[in-house]
Amino acid sequence: MGDFLVSIAGTPDGARLATMLALMSALAHAVFGALQKGRHDPWLMRGAIDLWLVIFSAPVALFVVPWPTPTTALFLAGAWGLHFIYKLTVALAYERAAYTVVYPVIRGTGPLVTVIFASLVFSEHFTATQWAGVACLSGGILLLAVRNLTEESIDPRALRIGLAWALAGGIMVALYTTFDAAGIRQSLNPFTFLAWFFFITALDFPVIAALRIRRGGVPGGFGSLLRRGAAGALIAWLSFGGVMLATRLDKVGEAAVLRETSTVFAALIGWFILGEKVGPRRLFLMAMIALGAVIVELGG
Repeated sequence: MGDFLVSIAGTPDGARLATMLALMSALAHAVFGALQKGRHDPWLMRGAIDLWLVIFSAPVALFVVPWPTPTTALFLAGAWGLHFIYKLTVALAYERAAYTVVYPVIRGTGPLVTVIFASLVFSEHFTATQWAGVACLSGGILLLAVRNLTEESIDPRALRIGLAWALAGGIMVALYTTFDAAGIRQSLNPFTFLAWFFFITALDFPVIAALRIRRGGVPGGFGSLLRRGAAGALIAWLSFGGVMLATRLDKVGEAAVLRETSTVFAALIGWFILGEKVGPRRLFLMAMIALGAVIVELGG
């Protein structure tokens, strides 16, 4: 399978598969976000997900895929550092401000900066039409954050801190997306990078979560935390794994933009499954986000 993916990278077949993987990643990430919403402390939730990622990924990394080369190992070490910082920024943002405000800021900032980084690192340049699509998509996501903000009652200082951490999280999304793309592209077998990535980058937050549990227990229930963590780990393989494979097959910037249609999927999940009200303004913004993704895909 790994050899097949490498063989179609940069071809029209690879581009089509990359599009499907990026959209699958977007849907999975929306489910991933809904799973984390509300019930458990974000530090504990992330720790539970990472614990299961270690459990699920270790056998694959150690016994199934080829072991990483020294160069791949260096990229994995760098990925661990970047993703650890990213997870810190997200947890700190969720602590200070509402999920519905923080999440769109992170996801709206990420693709815009990723396209810039991909241009500098991989010489993958967008057309003027595609830049208009990026502006449409990122603008729609950020306006969704503003729309959600009007429904929240929160201490202004806590809100400012939460938004600052969310902005930092968006920049970290761009950094790790670009870095991970370079890592998986240099790996002889993309699944070697993926398996070891999920194993290595998940070793940190279970320790942090265990320390917090010792101090304050598990509000919401230990069983619920473990069940949600297991589901989140499986979804993470689809979400993060899908977009990383997409960056191996085609342009990094296009994969990053398509993945942020997760905001549309998240709103649809909230509407049809969680029974949340959407309203005409949010429907308009969802259409704006989807239109931006279509413009980026067709404007190249």
